[in-house]
Parts: sequence; C-alpha cells; structure tokens
Amino acid sequence: MRKILFILTILIACCTLSAQNQLGTGLGSSASGLDRNNYDRNGNPIDTSAVVDASTIPIGLNSWVIEPRFGNRTEVPVDTLQTGFPNSNDTGGSTGHYTFLGNLGSPRIAHVFFDRLETSQFFFLDPYDYTYIRPETVVYTNTKSPFTNLTYFKQGSSRDGEERFKGYLAVNANKRMGFGTNVDYVYGRGKYNHQSTALFNGDLFAYYLGDKYNMHFSFIYNNMKVAENGGITDERYVRYPLDMAEGGKTYSNSEIPTNFSSVWNHNSGYHAFFTQRYNLGFYRDREPENEQDTLVTQEFIPVTSFLHTIKLDINKHQYITQNEEELNSYYQHNYFPDLEKDVIRHFSIKNTVGISLREGFNKWAQAGLTAFATHEYRRFNMNDSIWTNPEEQPNQLEYVENVVSVGGQLIKEQGRLLHYNVLGEICLLGEDAGQFEIEGNGNLNFRLFNDTVRLDAKAYIKNLNPTFFFRHFHSKHYWWDNEDLSKIMKTHIEGKLTIERWKTQLKAGVENIKNYTYLDDNSVLASGNEENSKYLNNLAVRQCADNIQIFSATLKQDFKLGILHLDNEVTYQTSSNQDVIPLPSLALYHNLYLKFSLAKKVLNIEMGADMRYFSEYYAPEYSAAIGQFYLQNKDSRYKLGGYPMINGYINLHLKRTRISLQMYNLTQGQGKHSYFYTPYYPLNPRLFKVGISWNFFD
Repeated sequence: MRKILFILTILIACCTLSAQNQLGTGLGSSASGLDRNNYDRNGNPIDTSAVVDASTIPIGLNSWVIEPRFGNRTEVPVDTLQTGFPNSNDTGGSTGHYTFLGNLGSPRIAHVFFDRLETSQFFFLDPYDYTYIRPETVVYTNTKSPFTNLTYFKQGSSRDGEERFKGYLAVNANKRMGFGTNVDYVYGRGKYNHQSTALFNGDLFAYYLGDKYNMHFSFIYNNMKVAENGGITDERYVRYPLDMAEGGKTYSNSEIPTNFSSVWNHNSGYHAFFTQRYNLGFYRDREPENEQDTLVTQEFIPVTSFLHTIKLDINKHQYITQNEEELNSYYQHNYFPDLEKDVIRHFSIKNTVGISLREGFNKWAQAGLTAFATHEYRRFNMNDSIWTNPEEQPNQLEYVENVVSVGGQLIKEQGRLLHYNVLGEICLLGEDAGQFEIEGNGNLNFRLFNDTVRLDAKAYIKNLNPTFFFRHFHSKHYWWDNEDLSKIMKTHIEGKLTIERWKTQLKAGVENIKNYTYLDDNSVLASGNEENSKYLNNLAVRQCADNIQIFSATLKQDFKLGILHLDNEVTYQTSSNQDVIPLPSLALYHNLYLKFSLAKKVLNIEMGADMRYFSEYYAPEYSAAIGQFYLQNKDSRYKLGGYPMINGYINLHLKRTRISLQMYNLTQGQGKHSYFYTPYYPLNPRLFKVGISWNFFD
C-alpha cells in the first residue's frame, strides 16, 4: 500500500510541475527506443544517423503507442533526428500536406486526401489534430534512467509572435511499471488582427507490464481557444497592396481589415483511457543468446488473454460572440441574437471486452485470434429553437445514442518475413445498426541485392453512418436535422514498396466512395452586381449518391553525394468529381542541404532550404461559426495554390541538444500566386524562427 501511495504522489507531483512550467508534449509520434538490429517490432528500419554518443540513449530505453481497441503496443523510434527538426513545429505538416489558416496552431485540413482522418463524433477537434492529444498518440516509455525532453520554439515579438513549449517526462518505478506526463502549449499571437491561438494540451500516463497482467492508463486534458477573424475582407490587401493604398500608404498586416474582431471558438475536454489484459499461459526455459551464456532463465508464454478497454470523453464547444452587428452583416441567420456563448456538449463512454488466443505459443499457432464486443453510450446537448427568455440560456435538447457491435481479429506480428492484421466489426444494435468495417494490412520483408525490401499492403471496406453533427446541428448561425442520410460506403486498396538502401519508397492507392458526406456552401446573394456581389454566409450538409474515385501515388527518393543531400517527395492525386472532392493534382516537397560534422564529429550541422508546393485547386473555405472547412460557393469560387513556400534553415545537433534557425517564407511575393492556402486567410509573411530541444537521461 505504501508503494502504491508513493507512486500516486509522484504522478500528481509530475503533473503539477509540468503544468506550472507549461512544457509540452515530448516526442510526438517519434519517441522510441532502439533494438539490437536497428529495427522496431514491426520490421521498420530505425534511423540512427543522428545518434552521436551511445551514452545519449541508455540501454533499455524504448517507447510505444497503444492501439485503442485492444491495447496492443506498437513501438516507435527515438526522436533524436536532426533532419526536419524545425518542420516539427509547422502547422502545415513536415512536408506541407495541409491547408491551414496561416497562424501557428490554427485549424487545418489535409489537401492530400489519404492523409485525412475519419470524421469523429465530436468533429470540432478534428482540425486541431496537429496538437490535439488522443489515446492512440500518447507515448509510453520504459527507461532505466528518468528521461526528460524539453523543447521550445520562438518567433517574433510579444505583440505578434508565436511560441511553443513542449516537454516530456518518463520515470520507471521498476522494470515493469512506469509513468510520466507531457504537455504542449501553443501560443500564436498572429500577424493579422484577432487571429491568436492558445492551445494547452497535456496527459498523464502509467503502465504495468507483467507476465500475466498488463495495463495502460492515460488521462488527457485539452483546452484550445482560438480567436476568429473570419479572414481579411479583401485579398487585394496582400495580393496587390498598392491598389489598396490610401494616400500612398499601404496597410501593415495588423491594419488589414478583417470580418470579425470579437468572435472566439473554445474547445475543452477531459479524456480517460484504460486498457487491461490478463494472460493465461505457462513458463518455459529461455534459450541462451550465445554459447557463453550458461545462465538458464524462464520466459512466460501467453496462450489466452482476456481484455477490457474503457474510453471516456467529456467535451464542450463554445462559440463566443460579443458584436452582433458584424455577425448580422456576414451570416444569413442569427437564431440567438442575444446569446454570447453558444454551447454544445458531448459525453461518451465506450467499453470493449474480448478474448484472444495468442500468437506463437506453439508451432501450430501461426497467428493470433481475437473476438470482441463493444458498447458505446453517446450523449449530445445543443440549443433548442425555443427561446423562452432572452435574459436566460435557451433550452437544451439532449440526444442519446447507444451502439452495440461485435467483431474479430486475425493477427500475425512475430517473425521477420510476413506480418498481417485483419479485423472486422459490425454494429448490431443502436443508431449505427448495419454499420460495418473490414480492414486488413500486412507486410512482406525479404532480401534483394544485399538489401531488405519491404512490401506493405492495406485494404478496407467500410459502411459508415455519418457522424452525429452531420445528422443534427443547432447553433447560432447554422441549423439542420438530416434524418435521411444514407450510410457512406468506402472501398480502399493501397500498396507500398520500400527499399531502404536505395532510400526509395513508392506508395499508390485507390479509393471508391459512395454517399460521400460533406459541408457545402449554401450562401444567399444579398446585394451587389456582376462586379461586386455580397453573399450572406450559410452552410448545409450534402451527400453525393454517385461513386467518386480517388487515386493517389507518392514517390519518396533521397540522394546523397558526399555532404550534399537532396530529399524528395512527389505526390500525384486525382478525384473523379472535383466539384465534390476538389484536390490539387500535384504536391511536392524538396529539401536540399549540406550535412557535415565539426569538433571531432561531436557537432553535426545541416544547412540548406526546403520547398513545399501544391498545384492550383478549389481549396476549401473555413467557417469561423463552426470551426470546419467546407466547399467554396460554386458561383464565386476560385483556385488557390501554385505558390512555392521556401524556408531556409541551419540545424545544429550537439550531443543531447538540437538547435534550429529558420527563415520562413523566403519567396514572399504578391499577385495571383501569393501566399494563400485558404480563401481570405493569408499565411505568415517572411519571418525568422528559432527552436531548441534538450534530452536528459538522469
């Protein structure tokens, strides 16, 4: 009991200390350890080129993430890489695959279609996947020494600059039990009026890995407040500033008029995740690793596992307004003109139980087999149309949904040659009855010309019920109840070839979608003429009953000549219906740099420039009232893209410390191909950024 109380005290102290210092997420998606063969458990090669001193990474350090349905572990490599360090703080993604509003931490959507995630039940958080912590992104670490990572990014002044603090702490109580915490604080003040972002996300985690009993726990807190300016009123202020000058004086960024000056979106939530597994099995003698090893040890072989996972979500979305006049001139509807806070709540609790016959307990068990059942309770609260008293909050409608589903999994993870994972699930009862998913992935590893070649394949068939807010949504400016939406049918197949020695990766896939569900512009022409038309904004949910095909192919090819490096990524994609799913046909990323070492190879230096580019397409607009991206109005739409975003940088890596110096948007220009990714939301102009990251192992 004393030991348990001691561990709980340490957990609370770590969480409190991290919150006080506002030091954010540690290792993102690349925090992990190294194995003896420089491969992770899935056969993926691990890049150790940035590891200068073996003492930097103590023996025994390894990290993993959890699959949220069954609690299966997947190891991830150590975040010590020097190349691309400044890009880890780019809202547009490390290779520029995302459309966003310009400011650090602003909402975003992938313009490479296969990078888009499924719409969640509380879709207000989806555009913040850049920082939003989910159970499957929590990194657990087992380490012989307390491990800490502190990272800080800085740009600009206290008036319009941006900052990001990240931190990660992992401690082991013993070789089987560990715990830790991480938080991520993003503060982007914004170069344009009323554009600031303040995103604070953190989690507390713990795990126990025994022979017979395993468990993982995480508690997540997300608090994200964003000032919404509705975009600048006229893009010519950026594209053709001289045309908009008054008396010969051009507008500075902060002086450019915006649609709103008193609107905010605030998303907050608490999330608890707990998964446990009890194993039945037997002990057997472990084979010695070499002939000199005479010590006989035993290892536990699990045969059957009983598993349980519970996931709890409590979310709140607030749309905050303080100036009704600017809203009435912009939106078609204002259903609650005297309501400053439009609040939507979401509560969900999901339980999964299952039994698993484990892989590898004897020569006849070539794969693992799992059967499971899931129950999910969902509750949503929104404003009703009845306004009883303007001085009080409007009545709230409550929607309750219960969903029961069953499924099974066939999986093979052991060995080096072949791995696969096939899973199927069908909903039997509740709101999503008839929904089903069948998905599978696998990889084949073999030797070719003294190199390891890896073939990956992924496929799925999904019949999905549109998420709740596509079916029902009541808010200050948008209102719909869609009881007749059909289920969304998706069929996808994808393959990937990786040749590590050649630094080559080729990936191609195709997807067919029927009943694609999306947000569309439903604005009404208020006044104007052919030269200058004004629309009052409104949105609607649409479904496309036709089949839409998406094809995408990506080639990654890196070259090296002495200290000269050139990393390349080229993506081609096409949509059979550009009116419903508009996509840029080409997305490019190129990174040209020199890489060398000084001071007896203790100091590693990279200096060069990288470029992001996507071809012109009808990029989606952003709605401040709902915090989502939607299709442009077909009567007034126009294309964005064709702008090469080039950043120059110097990266330094000295033992446990990484430093980056970056000049952002070197090609800042004007005219048609100016720096816009989203209509009326310019990117940041040319500016200087700095970043630093420390790793501590004691």
